[in-house]
Amino acid sequence: MHITTLPALRQLYDPARERSVKKEIPSLDTHALQFIGLSPFVVLASSDAHGHMDASPRGGDAGFVKVLDAQTLLIPDAPGNNRLDTLENIVATGRLGTLFMVPGFDETLRVNGRAVLSTNPADLALCADARRTPALVIRLAVESVYLHCAKAFMRSGLWDASRHTDRSQMPSMGEMLRDQMRAFHGQITEAEAETQAQMLARYRQSL
Repeated sequence: MHITTLPALRQLYDPARERSVKKEIPSLDTHALQFIGLSPFVVLASSDAHGHMDASPRGGDAGFVKVLDAQTLLIPDAPGNNRLDTLENIVATGRLGTLFMVPGFDETLRVNGRAVLSTNPADLALCADARRTPALVIRLAVESVYLHCAKAFMRSGLWDASRHTDRSQMPSMGEMLRDQMRAFHGQITEAEAETQAQMLARYRQSL
């Protein structure tokens, strides 16, 4: 059976606790600022004008996302695969959701709001590091800030090294892409897929 109405959905759950409702705030407070400053990893959630969704990871040194003030974040764009899914979605809708993570922390931080793509020299300079000055910066006007509890990470044991899966349990990224492209697009031109070591070596050249 499918749940198709809000009343039917709510019948399955207790009402949200008052604390869960009140912990959503409209701007970055001291704790959110510190969390972002410690975070080397954020997931960007966006959609195009037709509602097609995308979630994309971004990473850098801790604090690579810059805070201008309690209502403004700057997220530098680093070299990737040039699909530009997130950036095209921002152009289409002007909206962005983010989820910040800190290694070892079971809590996460959600920050949502309106977004634009900035090439303002001042924004680019603030996001420059020893490797590069970004081609553009995502400028996020904060509307909603929300600290997520630890339950999901506690259930998954994500940071628990004893529960980590050995990388050899799956083929290399290159091998998986080869198989997928052959299955859905026919024969590919590459004579052989990259090994995991070759792929990582190539990635390190553009980190």
